[in-house]
Amino acid sequence: MQPWAQAVLIACAVALTAALVTAMLALRRVLRRTDAVLTIVEQELRPLIGQAHGLTDELRDLTRETRREVVRIGEVTEHVENAAEGVGRLVTGLGGLARAGQVVGLAAGLRRGVDVFVNRLRRDQGDHSNGK
Repeated sequence: MQPWAQAVLIACAVALTAALVTAMLALRRVLRRTDAVLTIVEQELRPLIGQAHGLTDELRDLTRETRREVVRIGEVTEHVENAAEGVGRLVTGLGGLARAGQVVGLAAGLRRGVDVFVNRLRRDQGDHSNGK
């Protein structure tokens, strides 16, 4: 092999070695930075994970409490419905009493009217028989 070709090959090997060494050093720096960033992320995530667990527990408690409140609202609604039915029956009964009161009032009015009519009829008949 000729000396100039050997020199070119050696120069290429040295350049390639230098590029590989530079790339390895850059990779090493990137790995160190990545390790530092991951360490920071890990330190930041630990409290966040704890907070997330706490929030999850609070959410479970709120969900349970909400279910209990919905059940209570259902019970109150049922009581209100029962009370409304009772009030409805009471109003119906009072309406019946009012109707009966109207009938009694009408009957009393008719009786009074018949009494007045009979009294006037008797009086008018008495006037006619005396006048003959």
